Amino acid sequence: MRTTQRLQPLFTLLLIMTMSIPLTVTAALPDTISKVKPAIVGIGIYNKLATPRAQLLGTGFAVQVSNQSTKSQIIATNDHVVPSRLLNDGKTQFVVFVGQGKHPEVRNARVIARDEKHDLALLKISGQAIPTLSMTTAQVREGEEYPFTGFPIGAILGLYPVTHKGMISSITPVAIPARNAKELTVKQLKHLKNPYMVYQLDATAYPGNSGSPVYHPTTGSVVAVVNKVLLKSTKESALTNPSDITYAIPVKHLQQLIQRTALN
Repeated sequence: MRTTQRLQPLFTLLLIMTMSIPLTVTAALPDTISKVKPAIVGIGIYNKLATPRAQLLGTGFAVQVSNQSTKSQIIATNDHVVPSRLLNDGKTQFVVFVGQGKHPEVRNARVIARDEKHDLALLKISGQAIPTLSMTTAQVREGEEYPFTGFPIGAILGLYPVTHKGMISSITPVAIPARNAKELTVKQLKHLKNPYMVYQLDATAYPGNSGSPVYHPTTGSVVAVVNKVLLKSTKESALTNPSDITYAIPVKHLQQLIQRTALN
């Protein structure tokens, strides 16, 4: 009886320690999101004479281009988010929206590199450098869960980053949804002859998520960039009838683009 009484405090301590382990793991993600959000930006166009003045086209994030730097003016996003050309009216500007809330900073941006094959682009913004996200090429495995942060449905009420989380359901060759070959262009068919591997996530992303970083839930290091959402039917159905299938480009392709780009 005395032995049982002596062991009871030990059992209680072990029970408390066991119960606290999953809570510690779960608590890591909120901290990571807080660390990641300052590096998330909106990509869009701005015309102070138009209504509305700003139009959000997608998401981007500040990348760490040097191990010595924790701030940067270099922004990564999708190639398809960047307009091929702007109206030559002297009023419409290609910009990056920095900060959060109803009144984000509007920074002029210029394109310094594009990778159409991997749907990636690098921008340089004006003004003070902002916090960056590091990148990692650590192995990503099917079954692991990763968050991604961006602006899924635009910025009608202001710039408020949204975080989703999805499991890596497959590591698969990139593909373009089509019912038959007749629906594909010559350029698309050429790309499909030599596809590269992408991550498929069982997560709901929307058109505004294009360019969002997919990152490690504990370290915040970027492992991929959201590049497309497989829609069930038309673009208009993206909000009302999402497919829950999202693709992301492995970050090694972004690192390669940075390495071959003059960042000045």
